[in-house]
Amino acid sequence: MQKSVNTPAAAQQVLSTPAFEARQRIRRGEYAGQTSGIAPGHVQGNLMILPQDLAADFLLFCQRNPKPCPVLAVSEPGNPLLPTLGRDVDIRHDVPRYRVWRDGVLVDEPTDIAELWRDDLVSFLLGCSFSFEQALLEAGVPLRHIECGSNVPMYRSNIACEPAGPFHGPMVVSMRPMKPADAIRAVQVTSRFPSVHGAPVHIGLPHLIGIAEIGKPDFGEPVEVRDDELPVFWACGVTPQSVAMAVKPPFCITHSPGSMLITDLLNHRLASF
Repeated sequence: MQKSVNTPAAAQQVLSTPAFEARQRIRRGEYAGQTSGIAPGHVQGNLMILPQDLAADFLLFCQRNPKPCPVLAVSEPGNPLLPTLGRDVDIRHDVPRYRVWRDGVLVDEPTDIAELWRDDLVSFLLGCSFSFEQALLEAGVPLRHIECGSNVPMYRSNIACEPAGPFHGPMVVSMRPMKPADAIRAVQVTSRFPSVHGAPVHIGLPHLIGIAEIGKPDFGEPVEVRDDELPVFWACGVTPQSVAMAVKPPFCITHSPGSMLITDLLNHRLASF
């Protein structure tokens, strides 16, 4: 069943629901939009699904690159269920929108992948910055993309990931504009969450990490950076999609940027101190 488009009414309806009910609404095809702010307090995750013959190398890639690829869960081959993440989590149905890649080329963005599922597929769920965003808001740090109701802007940087097997490529970073005092506070707050990207990887001067035009993100949507603000960059869980474009595996599935798996895990439980 094709899921409904992301409309303000649909978003508002799913926004206030608990995590399990939000997943059920997504599974029933009632919502296919971005998930920032949905089921507040619950961990959301980035998705990478690969054939089993590539899974061990990708796990090693994640271990070598924990900032952009912090692993929350790994499935058994061929098993679409991820019980450690919550009640009845089925990766074939519970992400609002997926991306299907063949030989590094994006070929489809379905809202359900049951027809594509295979017995050799392994699912990886990676930590998402939506988790530390709640902590930032609670600390009084405003986030423009949330104020605007848009997806966070994301960019391919020139920061190279540590390779593993065939996996290599540039780190993707997400950006949030902040006044200097808020940027300092953001470093303090997000350092507590290493399993969901942790502290920023860069502050200010975007050209130093290969970003020529801050108003033209590679993923997500642009937001205004005002004269009294600095762009603050975090490692981003969309990095595996950049890697897929570089490595060109014969087949893989990811989430659509901003459309995450909503888990039953609680954000505050991920804090390291």
